[in-house]
Amino acid sequence: MNITPLDIQQQKFKTRIRGFDVREVDAFLEQMANVFESLHRTHKDMQEEVRRLQLEIQGYRKREETFKRALLNSQKVLDQMKDNARKSAELIIAEAEVKAEKILNNAHNRLAQLHEDISELKRQRMQIEVQIGSIVEGHRKLLDLSKEGAKAMDEEDAKLKLLKQAR
Repeated sequence: MNITPLDIQQQKFKTRIRGFDVREVDAFLEQMANVFESLHRTHKDMQEEVRRLQLEIQGYRKREETFKRALLNSQKVLDQMKDNARKSAELIIAEAEVKAEKILNNAHNRLAQLHEDISELKRQRMQIEVQIGSIVEGHRKLLDLSKEGAKAMDEEDAKLKLLKQAR
C-alpha cells in the first residue's frame, strides 16, 4: 500500500470522549506529511539519479565494448601486418638466395670456361711451338743444304778457276 503526503494530510480520525486534541493531531499530521513529502521527493530524485547513472553506465559499457572490439581488431591487424612483414622478408631472402645461387653458378661456369680456354690456348701454343720448331728445323735443313750446295758450287768454281788457270 502506497501512502502519499496528500493521504496523510487528508487523514481524519473519529473523535470520542477523552479523545486526542484535534489541533495537535492535525499539526502532527501536517508535520508528518511535510517530512513524508520531502522523503518522497528525495526518493524520486534518487530514482531519477539511479536511472541516469544506469544509462550512463550503459553508455560506458557500450564504449568499453567498442574499445574492446577496436583493440581486438587492432591486434588482429597488427598480427596480420607482422605476418605479412615476416612473409615478405622470407620472400626477399628466398629471392636473394636464388639470385646468389645463380650468380655463383654463373661464376663457376665462367671459371670452368676460362680453365677450358686456358687449356685450349696452352694446347694451341704447344702446337704452334711444334709447328714453328718444324718450320725452323726445315729452314735449318734448307740452309744446311744451301750451304752444302754453295760449298759444292764454290768447290766447283774453285776447280773451274783452277782448270781455267791451268789452261
